Amino acid sequence: MNYCYGGPVLQQWRKAHGFSKLSSCEFRILRAICGLAPWPRHELCKMRRKYRIDDEAEINITPMLDIVFIMLIFFIVTTSFVKEQGLEVSRPSSAPPKEVQKEDKGPIVVRIDAGSLISVKGRILERGAVQANLEREKAEKPASPLIVAAHPEADTGALVTILDAAKAVGIESVSVATTTQ
Repeated sequence: MNYCYGGPVLQQWRKAHGFSKLSSCEFRILRAICGLAPWPRHELCKMRRKYRIDDEAEINITPMLDIVFIMLIFFIVTTSFVKEQGLEVSRPSSAPPKEVQKEDKGPIVVRIDAGSLISVKGRILERGAVQANLEREKAEKPASPLIVAAHPEADTGALVTILDAAKAVGIESVSVATTTQ
């Protein structure tokens, strides 16, 4: 028997599995597997070190940053910076209205009720007659501001009608308040 290479069992196994040349470390481990020699401790340590992953897995974020910057440039280029023109209207809140001091030349008060009916000094007006009534009130009180007291459930169209008429008449100071009546 040839014990130099681990005996007949080991030689048969080497031939059957195609291991003709083994390193000394592999040879000793193979002998230990076949039960011909005790398992060498230092060989196990070498084996563990041999198969240990030295480099930690890293995520490369460079391509992701490239894509993010390309998307940022795309959205900046495709966004339109055109300011749309329109009428700025702030709807009245449900807070109680502020008390206005009564003077000889008080403000011009136009009320809009929940049914979107427009009234000046208690008279209900048609939408077409709002401008004429505002002209008459402005002639009586030229420096007076316009206060539109609108109900929170009133239609916005009635408010726009009053604001358009005030602009046509030339009233510069317009305030919108809310009422519960």
